[in-house]
Amino acid sequence: MYTSDLKLFNSKLDDAVYLCEKRRSPYFFSFLTEEEQAYAEQHLKSVHFLNYGFYGGYENSERRVLGLFFDEQVDFPVEAILFSFRKTYKLTHRDFLGSLMSLGIERETVGDILVEDGRAVVFVKSEIKDYIVSQISKVGRVGVTLSDADKDSLPQGRGVEEKEYTVSSMRLDNIVSAVSGLAREKAKNLILSGSVSVNHLPCQKISHSMKQGDKLTIRGKGKYEICGVIGETKKHRIRISIIHYR
Repeated sequence: MYTSDLKLFNSKLDDAVYLCEKRRSPYFFSFLTEEEQAYAEQHLKSVHFLNYGFYGGYENSERRVLGLFFDEQVDFPVEAILFSFRKTYKLTHRDFLGSLMSLGIERETVGDILVEDGRAVVFVKSEIKDYIVSQISKVGRVGVTLSDADKDSLPQGRGVEEKEYTVSSMRLDNIVSAVSGLAREKAKNLILSGSVSVNHLPCQKISHSMKQGDKLTIRGKGKYEICGVIGETKKHRIRISIIHYR
């Protein structure tokens, strides 16, 4: 996020905190990206506002609504819509997002889109659910039926793959080089260019020490999570396990 964008974002957060406290009622943002969530959490802690939460409709969701609360937390205005269609048609995330954007709604009102053969579940802000249901009968040229989704039976969405790597240390440049398949020098340049994020925030420190549970995003390469150290080789190199979100 550029400095000017971050200043505007933080200003919106300050306004939201003010309204929440003045009205003594919850204030809900639209869906935030993982990077925006990290910046929001950072800023809210800096202004000592701690009664907040994130929710995207299901566990481990990427895009999530930020809620600010005056006292007790209440339900988030997030709904799940099921799109059903014939399995012979291979619709993608982009197809559903395109159909939604063609209605003139804002991207920020749409959360995660989980797709598999024959069905998709789209998470949206509650206020636009009825509008979407009343307006969409096709995604592209494919006929679809819309109904309430069962949040206990969701499409798998993106797959995950767990791999093992051997590195000389847990430095960021070593990890980036290992998972991307790039030479160490190219990995360093990638980090210094701002193309690498740790726990959803840009990190340009090549010597940053990674640890278990850390999330790693490499622009153009994907998202990863450090599962942990699983051993050491005879040459005292570290064997680590990493999940790749495909």
